[in-house]
Amino acid sequence: MIFTKTNIPEVILIEPKVFGDDRGYFVETFRNDLFAQETGVKTTFVQDNESRSSYGVLRGLHYQLPPHAQSKLVRVIEGKVLDIAVDIRKGSPTFGQHVTAELSAENKHQLFIPRGFAHGFIVLSQTALFAYKVDNYYSPECDRGIQFDDPQLNIDWVVERAKLQLSEKDKNQPLLKDTSDLFDYQTNYYK
Repeated sequence: MIFTKTNIPEVILIEPKVFGDDRGYFVETFRNDLFAQETGVKTTFVQDNESRSSYGVLRGLHYQLPPHAQSKLVRVIEGKVLDIAVDIRKGSPTFGQHVTAELSAENKHQLFIPRGFAHGFIVLSQTALFAYKVDNYYSPECDRGIQFDDPQLNIDWVVERAKLQLSEKDKNQPLLKDTSDLFDYQTNYYK
């Protein structure tokens, strides 16, 4: 596996080695020892999630507050998405900045999104099967979000606005500047 720090170093792009022949392929998608060694993060993923979505479905930008904050390790099993991680750690030198990564069944790339980041994705293919590991369980009382089209974030979602498909929840999230429920850059949420 190749681990590459992005323009926000805590968000890491992971490229697994794919072994293929005329029968198909084999890929190791996660190894705890390599993950800890290469990222410096010692975490335990406790749940695997999966969603299927059609073209233009935008899910996000979501996060959970402590004590139920979550890291995610995301990948695409079928199709293609544009994945986004936004730094929402007050005091961070990259606060409000984001990382984008194209994840697809073809490239098999994964993105590690640590605690302290909002996450979202948009489907770029006809359909996409999106899978991710989390290191904390879902908590409705800690569930939060940020408006996907917040001008402060300046995210290019690639798909024209008329073709976006959003939940009512995601249509009505607050702007980053109006959100008081954020993370503190100085706190290490992996203790």
